[in-house]
Amino acid sequence: MPRFCRPKTDTIEIEKPNILIVEGRDEELFFDSLIKHLELDNIQILDIGGKTIFRDRLNALITSPRFSEVSTLGIVRDANSNPSAAYQSICNALQSAKLSIPERPLIMAGSNPRVVVLILPKEDEPGMLEDLCLKSVESDPALTCTEQYFQCLQIQNIPLPHNTSKAKTQVFLASRHEAGKRLGEAAQAGYWPWDSNAFEQVKNFLQQIISIDT
Repeated sequence: MPRFCRPKTDTIEIEKPNILIVEGRDEELFFDSLIKHLELDNIQILDIGGKTIFRDRLNALITSPRFSEVSTLGIVRDANSNPSAAYQSICNALQSAKLSIPERPLIMAGSNPRVVVLILPKEDEPGMLEDLCLKSVESDPALTCTEQYFQCLQIQNIPLPHNTSKAKTQVFLASRHEAGKRLGEAAQAGYWPWDSNAFEQVKNFLQQIISIDT
């Protein structure tokens, strides 16, 4: 299983030269599965336990005894309703930590470490990792059934869930051989098609992280 850091831990142990910071456990499992699929090496995934404590965890990371050995720092965050605000929040945390600030997402900045940011699903599009995963299965017949389920709720005047992207992901995953898996667990089970064009930008981002090693 990949190593990850919880917010209650003060010290972050650095084990590899390339660090990938993600928001939570689902993202950790998702990226761990994709990294293994791409047969990439030397990337350590850190689950920081939520975007609200990102600044504190980033400051904890740079005070790690082995931080000087980090070549590249990759940061992943959901756009949610405001991609620009999500990116600016990361930039503010990088500035506080006195790290290089990229001009925009997917553009590498600085050295020792280099810094690169990925906003999901895209830098100019609101949403989250769930939207990217749903896009990857848009040709799957089960997604049509998923959409019909939510249409039925509306017809019956049943209020839709607050976060429809997460809800649609759960409904779609209920159609798989083993129902009840979360997004990250679904990645481990092979339920997201890695060959989909929906994941192309994410793959390029991961390749960019290790490019200094190749």
